[in-house]
Amino acid sequence: MKHIFVIGIGLIGGSFALDIKRQYLDCVIYGVDKSEAHLDKAKSLGIIDKKAMLDDLNQADVVIVAIPVDATLEVLPKVLDLVSDEAIVFDAGSTKEEICLKVKNHPKRRNFIAAHPIAGTEFSGPEAAVCGLFKNKTNIICEVEETAFKLQEKALELFTALGMRIRYMNPKAHDKHIAYVSHLSHISSFMLGKTVIEKEKNERDIFDMAGSGFASTVRLAKSSPAMWTPIFKQNKTNVIETLDEYINNLKHFKKLMQEDNFDAVFKEMETTNHIKDILNGIQ
Repeated sequence: MKHIFVIGIGLIGGSFALDIKRQYLDCVIYGVDKSEAHLDKAKSLGIIDKKAMLDDLNQADVVIVAIPVDATLEVLPKVLDLVSDEAIVFDAGSTKEEICLKVKNHPKRRNFIAAHPIAGTEFSGPEAAVCGLFKNKTNIICEVEETAFKLQEKALELFTALGMRIRYMNPKAHDKHIAYVSHLSHISSFMLGKTVIEKEKNERDIFDMAGSGFASTVRLAKSSPAMWTPIFKQNKTNVIETLDEYINNLKHFKKLMQEDNFDAVFKEMETTNHIKDILNGIQ
């Protein structure tokens, strides 16, 4: 794996670049990005070695597509058109069904492995890239059977070298489950931030009174709308379903409080405390 092309030099693409450079000392990292400023910053930070364009992809051994999921639908077929038969291409998008369908009948579908590393922060851009972002994180692989076996091996070698745990799932199941554990939490965080901003017109009061609980709950509201709006659009049906369930739970909790039924409020929270056992079990 000598020539590594990263399309989208932000948090995810940049972090892949940093970790690959540490694991494969003789590789060359090429950056492709619509923002020249991103490429300049990434080069100055040592995240990439060279700037490149899509037309250079015929040199690639590995291509990482780390751009918003709507852009992936447009760019991924072009990438597959350009790569050699020996190159492995993978994405890192938070939705999988539409992306897999987009390239289902592409002549070089065998060169693509659909991936979703469950890793990230609320920050974006080349400056957000960090070493070790993917260590001990789950990487969900979809439709692995559609990828040529020797190219699967190349991708899995890379994922293992970066310390990822691999899980296999079909695209439809992935999008349904990720709506609950990721997409809903981002919406909740955005709307909590919106509610507080609208209610507390004096921003000093927010900062003076906000504790660690508020800060951790609203952290995801700092995430990029340019990345998350396309995710919500592509996974609209599943996200709406999760929102309906979440809203029903909020209404139920509100009703218990209106009825002064705080024994039931206690039991609701006590039952939900079980989530700490679930999360401890998967860490």
